[in-house]
Amino acid sequence: MADTYNGYCVKCRTKRDFEGEVVELKNGSKAAQGKCPVCGTKMTRMLPKSA
Repeated sequence: MADTYNGYCVKCRTKRDFEGEVVELKNGSKAAQGKCPVCGTKMTRMLPKSA
């Protein structure tokens, strides 16, 4: 299930809403990952541990 998150696109250099999924990173942190709707670059939004 894809939810909408707000993140910073490094390529566009602006904040954008993107659809992403929650994943667990190698260090145990949780993050939302998806693609920028404008340029297609991978975007990552770190989430709090309680999420």
